[in-house]
Amino acid sequence: MQANTTGLDVRPATPDDLPLLESLLRFYVYDFSEFEDASSDQLSFDSTGQFRVSVDLERYMASRDRWAYVISFRGHPAGFAFINTQSHVDQQIDFNMGEFFIARKYRRCGLATKALHEILVRHPGRWEVAVIEPNTGAQKFWPRAISSASNVTSLKRVDHDGSTWNGPVWTFVAAPT
Repeated sequence: MQANTTGLDVRPATPDDLPLLESLLRFYVYDFSEFEDASSDQLSFDSTGQFRVSVDLERYMASRDRWAYVISFRGHPAGFAFINTQSHVDQQIDFNMGEFFIARKYRRCGLATKALHEILVRHPGRWEVAVIEPNTGAQKFWPRAISSASNVTSLKRVDHDGSTWNGPVWTFVAAPT
């Protein structure tokens, strides 16, 4: 279902956004917990009923090779994007989508795709998007969203060997607009 995405705002995060991003990250980790085996201690609630946030948000605010975005819709927080320069397939890249989250309420309506397109316009260059093997929903979303961007070329899926990453990686070029 495509919705009217008028009201979408993708803006660089500031240090004032740290509490918001920490809160949204807990929902992101919660969503990811479905891919973790129940017998694992990873992605479990702590003793206060919270998920531990493992993303170094302050580094995203201070580093020249990391970018954080807050995604809002009609004035309400809807998600985030964290971009870094870490390659999962040992290639020279400019950008990697480190983390990307859209709250469940705003999924399957075109908001995530539109937010991605805005980010790609702001960050032209060689990209990677890596998805963990069990996340089949993301494996369907990413190639469709990437290929629908008007400035994307050379989209290719790389199936990594599992030594450093377990899942598909999409590589592509986002041209300047």
